[in-house]
Amino acid sequence: MSSERPSLQCRVGGLDLRSPIIAASGTWPHDPSFWRGERATGLGAICTKGITRNRREGNRGIRLWETPCGLLNSIGLQNSGVEAFISGELTEIGSRDVPLIANVAVEGLSSLVDVLELLASVKDQIDAIELNISCPNVDEGGIAWGSNPESTAKAVACARSLWSGPLWVKLTPHACDIVRVATSAQECGADALVVANTWLGMAIDVEGERPVFDRVVAGLSGPAVFPLALRLVWEVARRVSIPVIGCGGIAEARDVVAMLFAGASAVEMGTALFLDLNLPAKFTLTLKEYMQRHGYASTEEMVGVASHGGGV
Repeated sequence: MSSERPSLQCRVGGLDLRSPIIAASGTWPHDPSFWRGERATGLGAICTKGITRNRREGNRGIRLWETPCGLLNSIGLQNSGVEAFISGELTEIGSRDVPLIANVAVEGLSSLVDVLELLASVKDQIDAIELNISCPNVDEGGIAWGSNPESTAKAVACARSLWSGPLWVKLTPHACDIVRVATSAQECGADALVVANTWLGMAIDVEGERPVFDRVVAGLSGPAVFPLALRLVWEVARRVSIPVIGCGGIAEARDVVAMLFAGASAVEMGTALFLDLNLPAKFTLTLKEYMQRHGYASTEEMVGVASHGGGV
């Protein structure tokens, strides 16, 4: 055990972070004032909304539906498109205190090429790419790009050939074998893996006698999925040699500790931010107190502790 003052600084997937807590895609305001100063306290990095080649209006009808212990969302990747992102939002948040991770939705390989070529032209303003392979691959019957190792390899290899900076890959929990998908992403050049995205669920409007969402299914996030995400982090972290970022249901500081102990090098939190944008700052204080009590000098000492019986 160490008596040094606890430090939350860590290096994850090619990025130096002041904290292991990252705002997940689509959950942090794009207002420039939230990317610097006191409002960004506690955050190690921020992921942008999902970026696509062209503007997307998003899904029609109800988009959010609360569950007893979580949130169903059917946003539909609403965004202004990559060119508008570069000329608008990226310029506005150019002055910031935290790294910017551009979340890129993989719709198809040709559109992925277009998006990454455009983002590469402003590479000095982007700290990392988070490749979202949870999107449907129309050529393979609509299953997610990350559902199997083969389509994962195509998407990641394509991205790696166009983007020389840090490349993170956000996996889907619905992969046929997430460990094989994870190792495929690593072999094709991923610098880190985000485990994982939302779980598919649905809701029924019992008064209206029909599904709540126009698309029927939606993504479930929030505390209900934390044990599921923790299991996936445990399984993937033991089989890959690149950093894993735990994502799914983090709502308390102890959830961050659990993710680190399971093998994550950092975490992404999202749904909980809808309740309180000050949670990252609160969590970092609690995390430092925990580290002081247990003698951890850095969060890097905590990574994977549970897999070898605890203690440092």
